Amino acid sequence: MPGPLQGFTVVEACQMVAGPWAGTLLADLGAEVVKVEQPKGGDRMRPLGHRVGAIGALWANVNRGKRSVVFDLQQADGVALLRSLVAGADVFIQNFRPGVAARLGIDEASLRAVNPGLVYVSVSGFGDTGPYIDQKSYDYVVQALSGMAALQAPPGGEPALIRNIVIDKVTAMTAAQSVLAALLVRERNGGVGQHIRLSMIDTALAFLWPDGMMQHTLLADDGRVTPGPHMADGYLVRRTADRHLTLIATSNSQFPGLCAALGRTEWLTDPRFATLADRETNAAVLDELITSEVQRHAGAELVAALHAHDVPCALVNPVAQVHLDPQVQHNGTLVEHDRPWLGPVREPRPPALFSDTPTALGRHAPKLDEHTDEVLTELGHSPDEIAAMRASGVVGARR
Repeated sequence: MPGPLQGFTVVEACQMVAGPWAGTLLADLGAEVVKVEQPKGGDRMRPLGHRVGAIGALWANVNRGKRSVVFDLQQADGVALLRSLVAGADVFIQNFRPGVAARLGIDEASLRAVNPGLVYVSVSGFGDTGPYIDQKSYDYVVQALSGMAALQAPPGGEPALIRNIVIDKVTAMTAAQSVLAALLVRERNGGVGQHIRLSMIDTALAFLWPDGMMQHTLLADDGRVTPGPHMADGYLVRRTADRHLTLIATSNSQFPGLCAALGRTEWLTDPRFATLADRETNAAVLDELITSEVQRHAGAELVAALHAHDVPCALVNPVAQVHLDPQVQHNGTLVEHDRPWLGPVREPRPPALFSDTPTALGRHAPKLDEHTDEVLTELGHSPDEIAAMRASGVVGARR
């Protein structure tokens, strides 16, 4: 597959989203990714949500671009197969609970013995040690612990979860970024690999902190810190006469345009809103006035007026109509095509556009066990040997 990682091989032994999507992000960049799954059902996320046969839409989105092999890692011969596969790889990603990889014999030390240049990635919920390592870690759990859910509460309102698996996905992105850095270091230091440890809680806090914790960063208590509003307070969706709209326009450069578009230029001479500091002090009053005025206007007409005055805003696209957005269509962001097993699908192309090493949508999300024989053949096993391994249950899916 084309892309800047063409020629690199990744072995991924992960379930759920954080680890698997890291593999897909690397596949989108051109890496050859082999997903190792368990014999009974494979990745537990496979059938979730809308599905065709045994492949759900979420799983297909998170696992495109890979080949699927099934090795029974509870058997020594299955572990030996994984080690032989890793021996020729550049990266290994696992998200077993702490201690499991070591018990299976696929921990970092064991795999480095067969591949000194391996970049070994461990993805966990809370890290390798500490009071939470025996707890199950899901996206919503980490949203609650990290402050992400608390931040979604409007003033005086209740905490809420972000309604997508944001922590899993940002962990996957951080894992992929870290792999690229480790591969670069390996190229510079003579081919020596290293171990990357990544937890969802650490990633969530790093992701949330710049803006989400802006009021909990400056700790001086000697009067040097001037209190200011949290930018999240302006993250509102307002109802127009027929749609929903989002806008933030209280800066000195944008507030006059907002007043003009709404036909409320008298706000410009209101002493409560004369300066940015005044508008911050009287933010609740101003917000109520803007919300009331926006409701009087049809959404499309109001957006046109706001844009004419260079005020940033947007109507809220219904989920089922995002693919019809003119800019999305112009960019070719979403691709509609046929996939084996699944039929016609709509999915995003890799977002980064490389001038010299262009990427492309990779292979389809695989059926469980689809490529086991193919990969074993590449490892040098004969058809008779593969048949014997299937008969003994070392490889292959089973009910």
